[in-house]
Amino acid sequence: MTVVSSNVANANTPGYVEQTQTFEAQPLDLTEGLVGGVQAGPMQSSRDQYAEQAVQQQQTALGFYTQKVADLTPAQSYFSLSSTSGVAPAMDALFSSFSQLSVNPNGAVERQAVLNAATTVAQQFNDSANGLLNQGTNLNQQAQSIIGNINQLASTIAEVNSQNRVDPSGTVNAGVDAQLYSSLEQLSQYVNFTTLQQPDGTVTVLLGGQTPLVSGDQAYDIQGDFSTPQTAVLSSTGADITSQITSGQLSAVLDDKNNVIPGYLNSLNTLAQSVADQVNSALDNGIDQNGAAPTTDLFTYDPVQGAAQTLAVNPLTTDQIAAALPGAPGGNGNALALAQLQNATGVNGYTFDGYYGNIGGQVGNDVSSATNTETTKQSLLTQAQTLRQQVSGVSLDTEAETLMAYQKSYEASSKMFTVLNELTQTLMAVIT
Repeated sequence: MTVVSSNVANANTPGYVEQTQTFEAQPLDLTEGLVGGVQAGPMQSSRDQYAEQAVQQQQTALGFYTQKVADLTPAQSYFSLSSTSGVAPAMDALFSSFSQLSVNPNGAVERQAVLNAATTVAQQFNDSANGLLNQGTNLNQQAQSIIGNINQLASTIAEVNSQNRVDPSGTVNAGVDAQLYSSLEQLSQYVNFTTLQQPDGTVTVLLGGQTPLVSGDQAYDIQGDFSTPQTAVLSSTGADITSQITSGQLSAVLDDKNNVIPGYLNSLNTLAQSVADQVNSALDNGIDQNGAAPTTDLFTYDPVQGAAQTLAVNPLTTDQIAAALPGAPGGNGNALALAQLQNATGVNGYTFDGYYGNIGGQVGNDVSSATNTETTKQSLLTQAQTLRQQVSGVSLDTEAETLMAYQKSYEASSKMFTVLNELTQTLMAVIT
């Protein structure tokens, strides 16, 4: 009755599985005073390790894609293909200003418009690059938080291990066991690991199947290394174990921080550098309003730190814009050539807008793919959890049936004792 009561009370407790009370027959030998009967044996747990592993694996896979969606969705705002502001509209405005300059190559207003448009282009590239860099900083903070959660759960599992020793009868404390598997399931959201069941009832947890995270009642903390652009994870001994982390939220954060976001930024740098170099080169081919060859580029940037982040406009005056060609001072030949850059395929075979669209398309595809996969993984996790519930979860119907069986047994025993009592009374009456 106590076991049934515990099952019913913990039907919704995370990690708890149905417990069954076993009974052991006692020997019957009246000459030796052995009266037979039964006594309570060890409780049997219905936990199925394969079902548990299936849930943990699906939880790990879901954690990876859930984190991917959270990490990459903000990046879409830096590559919007429909916004009226941003890099693409700013580039279009710059080449439009060159086109307007070709109509009135000596107009002060048109020349100032070129400088203003160039400044806007530089600012939009700066904003997008800084946004991606800030996203990288946020990912480091998330990695640190996830590592903290992993270490906390490892400590909890180690503490549970110290309480989860199997007693000589083979009984395991159901409450402690539930806490252990609840902690393991939570851990599986964050990182991939394997568990080794020990004879004494404890579990050894190996991160990535290799690095000890928990052994007996000892937890081994991992730590993040954020001292270089490539974020790494170190074991308790200081060894780099980043390559062992292949799934879960931590894996997604590391991949996004070390590979995906830098990939977007590299593409943005390529575009910014191409725009700056080709505009500067075209201006170098012309002459300014005074008939002199340009001595200062329109755009400047630091190629080491990154063109997109450092793109700026040199402090030119309006008369320094080289709108004319050397053979036709005061003309619009070079302004026309600058305007035509908008449709030139100067970035890996794409126009500036086309290349920017490819970056935005890649970001959108990455987010869409992660979102769709997240939905699939959630469905698979639900299936695994349902199967586990069917195999080892508490069924209130089953517990009700068990109670009814105990009730019938009690009634049968009561009836048997009543009959025995009547027989005894009858026998005593005959004797007397």
